[in-house]
Amino acid sequence: MILVTLGTQDQKMYRLLDMLEHSNIKDEIIVQAGGSSDYKSDKMKIFKFVSMSEMDELLDKADIVITHGGSGSILSAIKKDKKVLAIPRLSKYGEHINDHQTEIVSEYVKEGYILDIKEKDNIEDKIKELKKFKPKKFVSNKKHFIEEIKKLIDE
Repeated sequence: MILVTLGTQDQKMYRLLDMLEHSNIKDEIIVQAGGSSDYKSDKMKIFKFVSMSEMDELLDKADIVITHGGSGSILSAIKKDKKVLAIPRLSKYGEHINDHQTEIVSEYVKEGYILDIKEKDNIEDKIKELKKFKPKKFVSNKKHFIEEIKKLIDE
């Protein structure tokens, strides 16, 4: 199963949904599309929102996660050792107010956690590439971060 997560922004992100809709992908595709989405598809099962527990279950079941470039969506998937394709929301398409997600996605790609989808990429080719991809395992830095904050507070 392919899980597509588009976050909770008010802006629609039909560019990715169109890529999937016009592909020859045969896998089951479940989409969390956000509140403003009214995209219709016979190929994909689309929800505006799902609860945190439902999202957790969908992530567990997913073979592949395709997501926008939001840190929360990316982190949720890589923490569960999922293979992730990310496509940043772009302001020129009205998908976000700026292009900060390009930087977020670029950093995760550079570190070896995920692959990205660029505007001219073929989504079917990217999914084939992802199936062979060996992502870097996520290791939380939370403990170290808390220790550093405690040191700063104590000083």
